[in-house]
Amino acid sequence: MGIDWNSFFEGFTTAMSFQNLIFIIIGGLLGTIVGMLPGLGPATAVAVLIPITFGMDSTSALVLLGAIYYGAMYGGSRSSILINTPGDGSAIAATFDGYPMTRKGQAGQALTLATLASLVGGTIAIIGFMFLAKPLSTLALKFGPAEYFFLLIFTLSAVVSLSRGNMIKGFISMLLGLVITTVGVDSQSGVYRYTFDMPHLSEGIDFLVVIIGIYAVGEVLYNILTIKDESQKMKEDVGRTWITKEQWKRSVWPMIRQSPVGFLVGILPGAGGSIASMISYSTEQQISKRGDEFGKGAPEGLAAPEASNNAAGVGAFIPLLTMGIPGSGTTAVILGALIMLGLQPGPMLFENQPEVVWTFINSLFIGNIALVAMNLLLVGLLIKILKTPSQILYPIILVLAFIGTYTLGYSIIDFFILIIFGIIGLFMKILNIPAAPLILAVIVGHSMEQNFRMATVSYDSFFGILTASPIAMIFAALTVLSIFLPALFNRLSRVNVDNKG
Repeated sequence: MGIDWNSFFEGFTTAMSFQNLIFIIIGGLLGTIVGMLPGLGPATAVAVLIPITFGMDSTSALVLLGAIYYGAMYGGSRSSILINTPGDGSAIAATFDGYPMTRKGQAGQALTLATLASLVGGTIAIIGFMFLAKPLSTLALKFGPAEYFFLLIFTLSAVVSLSRGNMIKGFISMLLGLVITTVGVDSQSGVYRYTFDMPHLSEGIDFLVVIIGIYAVGEVLYNILTIKDESQKMKEDVGRTWITKEQWKRSVWPMIRQSPVGFLVGILPGAGGSIASMISYSTEQQISKRGDEFGKGAPEGLAAPEASNNAAGVGAFIPLLTMGIPGSGTTAVILGALIMLGLQPGPMLFENQPEVVWTFINSLFIGNIALVAMNLLLVGLLIKILKTPSQILYPIILVLAFIGTYTLGYSIIDFFILIIFGIIGLFMKILNIPAAPLILAVIVGHSMEQNFRMATVSYDSFFGILTASPIAMIFAALTVLSIFLPALFNRLSRVNVDNKG
C-alpha cells in the first residue's frame, strides 16, 4: 500500500491542532496513571475511560483512545521497575532487569531507559505502519491453527531457554503454568476440569491474578522474610536520572534490533506485547556477549523488551484498522468503541476515511514524544516511592494488589487464589525457580491448546501439523534451535575456557 502523502500531511495538521494535542496529553497522563495500577493495564484503562469520548467527533475520540492505550503501556513498566509488579502481561519482562536496577540504586536510570526504549520502539513501528500496513495484514491472514501453535511453542521454548544452567527448573515452571490453564470448562467438549465444584473456576483462573500473586504478593512476602538482611534491602539512593554513555551504548542496538520483532509479532491477532517482549528478551540474551548479566540489572535486558513491547502495541492496530480484526485485548476494546462512534474498521477505511487513519497514525507519533516528555518529568516524582519506608510501602503494594484483583472479577474467591499464588511465588523465589516460563504459559496456554486441537481436526497426524506450511516448519525449527543452541554455546564456552586454562 502506497502512502497517500496528501492525506498524511492533512492528518498531521489535524493531529497537531490544539484540541487534539490536549486530548493526547490528557489521554497519555490518564493512561499512565491507570497502567501503573497492578492488574489493570491498557485494556482496562481504555474500557474505563471510554465514557470520556461520548459526544466527541470520531477522529478526536480515536486520538484520545490511542493516547490512553499508549500511556497505559508506559505506565505498566513503571510499576514493574519500581515495585516488581507489572501493570499487565506485556510489562512482565521489564521486571527481569528493571527491578534489579532499582535494587542497585539505579531506579532513575531504569525509568529513563525504559522511556527512551519505548520512544525508539514506537517510532520504528509507526514508520513500519505507514509503509507496510496492507501487505503485513495480508501475511497475518495466512496464520492458521498450526502456525499459531508452533509460534506459541517457540515463544515458550525461547523463554525456558532463558534459564541458563537451570533449564530443568524452567521446564518445571512452564509445565506448572500449562497445568493452571487447564482449569475451567473445556471450550470444545464442555467438560469441567479441576474446578472443584466451584462455579467461579468454570471460566478458569485469570492470568492477571497469577501475575499479581507471583510478582507483587510473592515479592512482598519474600522481602518481609528477608527484611533483617541489610544486603536484601533496596538502596535508598535512587541514583542519577539520566543514563550513562555506557548504558546507552549497550542498549541502542538491542532497541533497534527488537523493535521490528515486536512490530511483526504485534500484527498477529492474539499475540500481543507479552509474547513480543519475551521473544525479544530471550533473543537478546542469547546473542549478547554479556548474557550472564541478564536478570541482574543489564540495561539491554530492560531496553530490548520495552522497545519490542511498544512496537507490538502499534503493530496491533494494523489488523484492527485494515481488516477489522483486533490484534490484542486492548484493540478489541477499541474496536467496540470505534463501532460505537460510527467508524467501521476494514479495508475500505483507508479509502473512505483516510483523514481519520492518518490523523490517528500521526497522533501516535506525537503522543510518543509527549509521553517521553511527561515520563521524564515524572521520574523524580515516581522514584520518591522508593523513599517510602518498607513497613508502609509493602502494605500499600498488597492493598493495590487486592484492589486490582477484585476489579478483575468482583469475586472474593480471587483473593484466596491471589494468596495461593503469592505463596507459590515466595517458594519459587526461595528455590530459585524462574517465574517467567510459568507466567507466559498461563498467558498463552489456553490459546496453544485450542489451536493444537483445531489443527488436529484439519490434519491427520502431528507430522501433518508440522508440515502444514513453511511458516509452521520455520517456527518448529526455531523451537528446536532455541532449546539446543544455548546448551551448545555453553559447551563451547567451557571448551574455550579449558583450552585457555
